[in-house]
Amino acid sequence: MSRVSFEQSSRRVHVRVPQRGRSLLSVPLLNKGTAFTREERRVFGLDGILPSTILSIDQQARRAYESITRKAEPLERYIGMAALQDRNETLFYRLLVQHTDELMPVVYTPTVGEACQKYSRIFRRARGVWITPEHKGRIAEVLATAAGQEIRLIVATDNERILGLGDQGAGGIGIPIGKLALYTAAAGIHPSQTLPISLDVGTDNEDLLEDDLYIGYRHRRLRGAAYDELLDEFVEAVKRCFPRALVQWEDFKKGNAFRLLERHVDRLPSFNDDIQGTAAVALAGVMAACRARREPFERQRVVILGAGAAGVGIARQLRDAFGREGVTGDDLVRRIAVLDSKGLLVEGNTGGEPHKDEFAWPRDLVGSLGLSPSADLPTVITKLQASVLIGTSGQPGVFGREVVEAMVRSTEAPAIFPLSNPTSKSEATPADVITWSDGRALVATGSPFEAVTHKDRRHRFSQANNVYVFPGVGLGALVAQASRVTDSMFTVAARELAASVSEADLGEGALFPPLSELRDVTARVAAAVVREARDRGLGRAIPDAEIDRAVVDEMWFPDYPELEPV
Repeated sequence: MSRVSFEQSSRRVHVRVPQRGRSLLSVPLLNKGTAFTREERRVFGLDGILPSTILSIDQQARRAYESITRKAEPLERYIGMAALQDRNETLFYRLLVQHTDELMPVVYTPTVGEACQKYSRIFRRARGVWITPEHKGRIAEVLATAAGQEIRLIVATDNERILGLGDQGAGGIGIPIGKLALYTAAAGIHPSQTLPISLDVGTDNEDLLEDDLYIGYRHRRLRGAAYDELLDEFVEAVKRCFPRALVQWEDFKKGNAFRLLERHVDRLPSFNDDIQGTAAVALAGVMAACRARREPFERQRVVILGAGAAGVGIARQLRDAFGREGVTGDDLVRRIAVLDSKGLLVEGNTGGEPHKDEFAWPRDLVGSLGLSPSADLPTVITKLQASVLIGTSGQPGVFGREVVEAMVRSTEAPAIFPLSNPTSKSEATPADVITWSDGRALVATGSPFEAVTHKDRRHRFSQANNVYVFPGVGLGALVAQASRVTDSMFTVAARELAASVSEADLGEGALFPPLSELRDVTARVAAAVVREARDRGLGRAIPDAEIDRAVVDEMWFPDYPELEPV
């Protein structure tokens, strides 16, 4: 079959189509279902194959929405949305854009976690590419054959740390699929230019290995030099097959996550969303909390529980932001305290993990504050007089009453962010935090939670979702044609995001904009990234007056393409 070429002009997609009849209906990005016009039905051999009435895409979206929302269970809604994506991709995105706040938790967190766990049981149709050790030596050939189109954006995972659920083997592909759906919904990157990839190097999940229905590479995980060689070949294959592509690394074990980011950041434009995206959205939440409290950012004192990829990434981003505000030396060190499962990170107790070493406090500083390396969380909060508490530990309930009360004693309106997801891994429920803080805390969470009323005041809880950041950073990098993605791009993204929160939202405790504004927020973040890339000599020299238009022109809105027969 001839390949289809998608061309975008002024956000309208034009396609030269070799398919006819039922074969055309089987291509998700070409299928319009009952929206095919009379002329299209005649030209493409669809007469009699479709029912008579022609519906608009909005009518189809209304019908699809009713079908999805009739399903009671979130996983069934996920399966329904996946089926729609596999049948009519444009309609899938139209629905997602129209109902982002309601459907994003279905196509991504928290529901995607259960979908990854049960992937082999709910598998219907392959989407994306699986690279296994059996492809070593011919990964470029596999990518070129599997993709076909010119790919601009790749999300890749090796499936080892899926959300807070651990090793999910081949089922981890649900994460790249979901992330790219959000890229298209939020940033308007056309789905024909995206590619989800599972680096399926095996699994150490015994339940999967013993499941006769498991569909992944049924071997123990590849590790060490062989793993690195496979990843090196993958990177070179991407550069060869898709020379203009941006790669987002997703849900790697922390050691691999840091090593791959540092190893490949200069080899191709790439970033790790768990490290940098999570960090930027957390930074934006802190900045928004400072707006709500009318306090300067540079006066904040932050405690982070969790020293994995997310926790250390947040610490790095905060350190960069504090440094930009003139905080230096020991004062900068004291602003960020990071704890792992053994306690406060202190020189000599990090287990030799380099990413922890950079945030280990000198022992004399620990002593000067009357602390010990084994001090518990409430003690660290009290001694530091923390104003911000961030959780990336995956330990449900660890932010208990004693912890929250310590935060309240330390500052008037503490910012408390239990960011671990899915919901079952959250360090606290926001309702408990509001109760224990007597309504004083500002709360952002990693998963969605309902608003609560405390003493006649309504408290809303924004989900500190990376979707506020990564689509804008990715879109900005692509518009700028950036040669490298830097931490500074995430800092400017965080600033733009924090500035996007309205005073009315802040008044109810919401630290992020509503998801209904996601595309507008993404456009603003992307423009800030384009300027940052230009100013650092890493991207195109686009004049300020032209940046906003350059961003908007790249944002596809889900509407049916114009089809031209070949």
